[in-house]
Amino acid sequence: MFKVIFRKFKSDNSTKYGWFGNYVSWADVMAKTDGYDSGIILQQTKNSLLKVKNGEAIYERDSVLFDKKQYPFPLLSFLLHSAAIKGKPLNILDFGGSLGSTYFQIKEFLTPHVCLSWNVIEQSHYVESGKANFEDEQLKFYHSIDSCLKDKSIDFVLVSSSVQYLEEPHVFLEKLAAYHFDFILFDRTPFHHEVNDRLTLQHVPPDIYEASYPSWFFNEEKFLNHFYEKYNVVTDFPSYVEGESVILIDETPLGYSKGFYLAKI
Repeated sequence: MFKVIFRKFKSDNSTKYGWFGNYVSWADVMAKTDGYDSGIILQQTKNSLLKVKNGEAIYERDSVLFDKKQYPFPLLSFLLHSAAIKGKPLNILDFGGSLGSTYFQIKEFLTPHVCLSWNVIEQSHYVESGKANFEDEQLKFYHSIDSCLKDKSIDFVLVSSSVQYLEEPHVFLEKLAAYHFDFILFDRTPFHHEVNDRLTLQHVPPDIYEASYPSWFFNEEKFLNHFYEKYNVVTDFPSYVEGESVILIDETPLGYSKGFYLAKI
């Protein structure tokens, strides 16, 4: 199970947003924030996604509604490729998948030949809301990977814009590799060129919601070291989201977002 902690940003300059600092520990980042009820963010995400589900809006990402979809074409390509290799529709695990945002984003492509089930792993309050408002025969919600595996065998794991918000991401990556799933796809994952990972404070633009939380930037080699013994890194690819190819840290272009498609050896 993972934790993402949402906080108000305690700063004399509240107009700034983005990624800031180079913190020694998670506790150091948390000392810069004041707690508030993250249910506000859940409620905003739920309201937006319900509009998508009910046909009142086109597309939701990070609780924001858009009038035109941005399709994650690498994800779509690798889902099709993986299903072809397996020769059957996939049981997909979406780690940190909110209320099913990616599922609804690409639902029209999740044909019976590609997707048997889409299973979101999330925090408890997201799981409760997901089950109450969005769960159907194909989309399911679980509190942990292990609880999901009690119901079905997973073929394909999606980790999109989530691992950077874990307090101990390398512990999670080591555990993920140990499951030895057939395919793993990392998407929208932040990296930088330094030798060591960098822990920052991400301040969310206020037009989305007023919050901030710890966020990691990884060293690519150390990130992938968890997988080399059991996986082939088939390919890498840039983020499909505009503006994520270069990420400002302390208002300097130091980071970037990309993805990797891994296949079990």
